[in-house]
Amino acid sequence: MDSPPSPTLKELITELLGPDLIEATSILGTPVITIYPVSIVRALTLLRDHKKYHFHQLVDITAIDYPSDTQRFQIVYNLLSLTMNTRLRIRLRVDSKTDVPSVTGVFQAASWYEREIWDLFGVHFSDHPDLRRILTDYDFSGHPLRKDFPLSGFTQVVYDPSQERVVHEPVSLDQNYRNFDFQSPWEGILSKFNPEKLS
Repeated sequence: MDSPPSPTLKELITELLGPDLIEATSILGTPVITIYPVSIVRALTLLRDHKKYHFHQLVDITAIDYPSDTQRFQIVYNLLSLTMNTRLRIRLRVDSKTDVPSVTGVFQAASWYEREIWDLFGVHFSDHPDLRRILTDYDFSGHPLRKDFPLSGFTQVVYDPSQERVVHEPVSLDQNYRNFDFQSPWEGILSKFNPEKLS
């Protein structure tokens, strides 16, 4: 008599997380779990402390911006278990006004990642011990990795010789008028030397 197949990691974690789980899938062999934002601290604590899973390493946290969705930000946590030699991806979705609970109490390494997401995407992490900008100036306006942030930004930093210091000023992208030739390069060259051949 054949023994029943052993449950997959995805099935085991689905059972462990229970009501916190929205969806469990797999992408290129890596289990991907989608949960509710309020459950992230509990889920990561269970996965870290469980006697079988041992997801002791938080590899990174990142964010993705979907500006047309009501829950525009997807926060992604990548975990690694050296004991099981496997990875796990946990996702959650939030809008721009919803706070995500900080997981710095579960993984100390989360502090820098959460600061980076706050700085570049504007997702606020509640209960973070030191949530401030990490890659941009403290007086920087906006969050540069949002899809609706202008490519040129709002301000530029320039040296002002009259004040003898670096100053912030509105972006100025002045450009001299240029006449664009939309002919193919060969037609443009030939027309300069022998216009009769083109007519």
